[in-house]
Amino acid sequence: MSDVRLSAREAAVAILDDVVRQPALRVPLDDALGSVLAHDVTSPLDIPAWTNSAMDGYATRADDVRGATAERPVRLRVVEHIAAGGFPTRPVGPGECARIFTGAPLPEGADGVVRQEDTDEGRDTVTIVNGRDAGVNFRRAGEDVRRGETVLRGGQVLGPAELGVLASLAMAHPMVYRRPRVAILGSGDEIVDVDQPEEILSGRKVASSNTHTLIALVRLAGGEPVDLGIARDTPESLRAHIARGLDCDLLVTSAGISVGEHDHLRAVLGALGVVHRFWRLRMRPGAPVGFGLLDGMPWIGLPGNPVSTMVTFELFVRPAIRRMCGHALPFRRAVLATAAEPISLKPKLQHFLRGIVEETGDGLEARLTGPQGSGILTSMVKANALLVIPEGQHETPKGAEVVAIRLDDPGHEAKPPF
Repeated sequence: MSDVRLSAREAAVAILDDVVRQPALRVPLDDALGSVLAHDVTSPLDIPAWTNSAMDGYATRADDVRGATAERPVRLRVVEHIAAGGFPTRPVGPGECARIFTGAPLPEGADGVVRQEDTDEGRDTVTIVNGRDAGVNFRRAGEDVRRGETVLRGGQVLGPAELGVLASLAMAHPMVYRRPRVAILGSGDEIVDVDQPEEILSGRKVASSNTHTLIALVRLAGGEPVDLGIARDTPESLRAHIARGLDCDLLVTSAGISVGEHDHLRAVLGALGVVHRFWRLRMRPGAPVGFGLLDGMPWIGLPGNPVSTMVTFELFVRPAIRRMCGHALPFRRAVLATAAEPISLKPKLQHFLRGIVEETGDGLEARLTGPQGSGILTSMVKANALLVIPEGQHETPKGAEVVAIRLDDPGHEAKPPF
């Protein structure tokens, strides 16, 4: 492992080079929301399977009802009733019609449906008082999908509409890429979980907010979080907790990666056989970010400060999870915005600042959420973007153009936008 610090972009690319897509498997349809389809889907049938009525009314011949008015009505003989789920038993001839309901197959001879509010019903006849529906109000067989047509492509994300299409094809178990199991490890003698409120509220210990933040972030990214608990600042505790996650697909740790005398994580991982790729970056917040492979399982080590944890997750862990899920576009989308205020920075590093991007009459405008300390977690609550300030750019004047990675935009990109 080189001591040269990588840029955030170099680190993101390096991580994805070592991350592989998960295998494909079949899952129940209702569990596939948000998953990535592993293969093309070809329709085995026409949709709709038959030409059917688009409303409740009367299946008629257009030549019989065209031009009908209240003053010059047309009277037709009703030859049968066709309910949704039923099928016609005879054709409709001249001067005839069939009572029909939405979704029912159109009988032979009929080429339109007159809505029931344009009729006066009799015992065995119906009077058409408006001919506006001559030849309309039906859906042709195969109008939506033709048999043999590719309706969904491999690599497509399954949303509600896609699940509906699969249901219409009777695909109860689509083939999707498996969601990765992401092991999450927090560490620190000062950290306890939220089930110990007396320790937290007394000020003796600090709540493990990172654990619950990471669990939520992993779920939103498409992974399945596995909480390994909170390890103490000893090699023995770290080894025991890491062992619980060796059957997972990705290991994410929080804190313990710096060079302090109580930071044992790198040494423990090295003893377990981790091949380290890097462990510090030229960025802020989040310079102490580590990455390596443990028997082929990627490990990403995040810093312990809450904001640093979230920012580095967004830049490095989220894209890795998306790539493992089969997404072709793993990175969040970036936009250009105008700085609404001057931004002054001291360290010669690339900065990712919590910002708010808003639409104005002159385009997108960006401003900071407020103080940018790496422990101010509420700044992430306010932020809808990360403002990217290039390395060495100490002053960004008001009105300057800035790159903003949108945290509230569903769009994605193939390459790092930073």
